Amino acid sequence: MASLAELPRAAAAAAPAAGPLVPRVVRVERVHRETRDTVTLALRLPPGDPALEYRPGQFDMLGPLGTGEVPISVSGGAPAAGTVEHTVRDVGGVTRLLCGLRPGDELLLRGPYGTAWDAEDGVGGDVVLVAGGIGLAPLRPALLQVLAARDRYRNVVLLYGTRTPRDLLFSRELDRLRRRRDVVLEHTADYAEAGWRGRVGVVTDLVGRAPFDPGTTLALVCGPEVMMRLTATALVDRGVPASRVRVSLERAMLCGVGLCGHCQLGPLFVCTDGPVVSWDTAAPLLVIRER
Repeated sequence: MASLAELPRAAAAAAPAAGPLVPRVVRVERVHRETRDTVTLALRLPPGDPALEYRPGQFDMLGPLGTGEVPISVSGGAPAAGTVEHTVRDVGGVTRLLCGLRPGDELLLRGPYGTAWDAEDGVGGDVVLVAGGIGLAPLRPALLQVLAARDRYRNVVLLYGTRTPRDLLFSRELDRLRRRRDVVLEHTADYAEAGWRGRVGVVTDLVGRAPFDPGTTLALVCGPEVMMRLTATALVDRGVPASRVRVSLERAMLCGVGLCGHCQLGPLFVCTDGPVVSWDTAAPLLVIRER
């Protein structure tokens, strides 16, 4: 008789390879520690797995065997080689178990779900990406998509804010970006530390002086809710149309397909109508206080 830990794996293996709620067993290929509480998991998927066809901005549901599951946005990978990446922060429960996985471990995955950044809508104009903390992870695939077709865009600007200098994600990639002449990268930390010589302050402070033409800009914003609200407001105040500002509402998603209602935000079901929505859609919903 299978143990409790083996039952989810046996059920997933026996389930038909179809249906939005059917998980698949996947294996951890690599683990990279980004910060003291955040890791990036590179997952090995079989050829033809739907998750290999993700669009930047979409998310998967991940769960260690025998436990629950959580929604985690795809942060990159090499789909042609059969891997996708998810960057996970340890905030307790399931995420702590995910951060403790090692190469060779198995977990359950279902997806991809949700709407995408659609960065190609910015072709011919400027693209501004504004990230707060781990919000850089969902934006990373869109940034890589833009850089892969760099000649189709004008200014490409990445504004990144972290709580402390030690909370920087994808540090090696950011070092390479700093050396490029066709990308503007600005990083600021909320709090300075000994030896820190970079900028100190919130990421919204960077919006007013960033080099972009508001009339041709597509802005992609991801981070804590208050950061997205203030950043979107700053972008609109500078002249970017609210319909051209997109935010990711990774808020209270649970089933991934909008059936349980846990993700409802006003008229939206974030699992299906999001997580990526335009600011003119999100703005009136994010000012409503929960009771």
